Amino acid sequence: MTSQVAFVEIAQPYAQALLSIAQSKNLTEEFGEDARTLISLLSTNKELQSFLGNPFIKPENKKSLIKQLVGEGGNPYLRNFLLVLVDKRRIAFLEPILQQYLALLRQLNQTVLAEVTSAVPLTEAQQQAIREKVIAITNARQVELETKVDGELIGGVIIKVGSQVIDASIRGQLRRLSLRLTSG
Repeated sequence: MTSQVAFVEIAQPYAQALLSIAQSKNLTEEFGEDARTLISLLSTNKELQSFLGNPFIKPENKKSLIKQLVGEGGNPYLRNFLLVLVDKRRIAFLEPILQQYLALLRQLNQTVLAEVTSAVPLTEAQQQAIREKVIAITNARQVELETKVDGELIGGVIIKVGSQVIDASIRGQLRRLSLRLTSG
């Protein structure tokens, strides 16, 4: 738990700096898309994460890889920000920094993040219904969904918004029924 707190404390100022750059250049949404892409890349590619986090790999090699990843067509402000992270020996914190940036962006746009776990992949209509329900509950302007599939739910969904959890899964209903039967 403390390492997570340390990650956030290190990530926060860098994420705020990235948001300041994005706002000054009117690129907040573009940076958000790039951040989501990079997070996805880092979470699916453990070798990349290890390479960037390895203190024994020369900074020039890390910078070369970042230039290849972002490419010439990529945003120069974002590329330079990533290169500064290498110089400051903070590139290992890239994923928490990007997560924190997205949290700040959601705050700026009055958007809430809803983590939705379902037994089967949701259709677009189901996702829209969940968005509308979350907007009604939270009074947010927009809702960003992060979906996961968990076959053990049997059916239904679990929606987590901040610290609030709505368990409308069959597994959850069975568990509540079991508790009622054993306590009565």
